[in-house]
Amino acid sequence: MSLETATDEIKLAVDLIQLLEENRIPVATVLAALAIVQRDYQQKAAHQADH
Repeated sequence: MSLETATDEIKLAVDLIQLLEENRIPVATVLAALAIVQRDYQQKAAHQADH
């Protein structure tokens, strides 16, 4: 599969992985940050569902 034909979420994931790896962010820091981001976006999704 080519990145050009990949879904938007795959493209975003690849971009995020590249950014994190280039900046040598520790794995534990990445996982903790991703958990925060996931909670935030889940709250945003729930808020949008209410409206």
